[in-house]
Amino acid sequence: MPARMPVQPDPETADKPTARWSQGRRLEFLDFRLRWEGRINRSDLTSFFGISVPQASLDISKYLELAPENAIYDRSSKVYLATDRFNPLFPSNEPSRYLNELLARETGVLPAELSFLGWTPPMAAVVAPSRQLDANTVVAVLAAIRLKVCLRVTYQSMSSTEAKPRIIAPHGVAFDGYRWHVRAFCHTRKEFRDFVMARMLGVDLIEEPGSDGVSDDAWHCQVPLVIAPNPALSKANRKVIELDYGMVDGEVALECRQALLFYSLNRLGLLDAAASEPHKQQIVLKNRAAVLKFLPVVSTDEGRA
Repeated sequence: MPARMPVQPDPETADKPTARWSQGRRLEFLDFRLRWEGRINRSDLTSFFGISVPQASLDISKYLELAPENAIYDRSSKVYLATDRFNPLFPSNEPSRYLNELLARETGVLPAELSFLGWTPPMAAVVAPSRQLDANTVVAVLAAIRLKVCLRVTYQSMSSTEAKPRIIAPHGVAFDGYRWHVRAFCHTRKEFRDFVMARMLGVDLIEEPGSDGVSDDAWHCQVPLVIAPNPALSKANRKVIELDYGMVDGEVALECRQALLFYSLNRLGLLDAAASEPHKQQIVLKNRAAVLKFLPVVSTDEGRA
């Protein structure tokens, strides 16, 4: 069944944004717990939000008013159980939301007390080296973007044995799956480039007009990547890959910023056209010729160093 429309604010409380937001969050919590744990009771609400039992009862009544078929009260266990007709009230209540929150909580990114998760299954994640970022660097980058001013940075690139001073005008941040980057206009190179945030050894705000990124064409340009199973795989194996990637008619299209194209192709293992063993390189880029036109020349400087 299609997801319902998001909960609309009560006109009678339109002048009370704090109260309206609070109940909206509690209704979202109810929807979340019912879908992924199959049950909810008043104590779940009172312990998580610190509200009274009567208020919790009112919230549950409001939820059932909006979604009467989503839950039924079980007198023996004294809990509300999700029905087989459950249809999420909130469009965001999707598997990706649950699994991303599970990962964030289990890896310590999201404190347990801020997570909607109650019971969680045993889980594990692939280990990866921890990439530490200096808090002052992150604060300075965010301030420069917000205030539209420049940064004087001491930057260590792969093309130089020593860190060098630069003046950059950041307008955005990006994550390549492993590292955080700052997208900025480089006053040395006179072009927009990527700077690995962890390689910024010294950062100072300077009162010089920055950039809003409007003229950064590579940042705004969206490049479609048409992904398909490796044709060298057997028909049965291609079907498995189609299921893995949610493909329709044997392919799926992903939208990628041109500025992140190198990183995206690299992470997907699609930079090299030479076919490796099909079971190792299970997908191919169907529109490779069109995509490569957008791929910048590989630099040994800060962009992809």
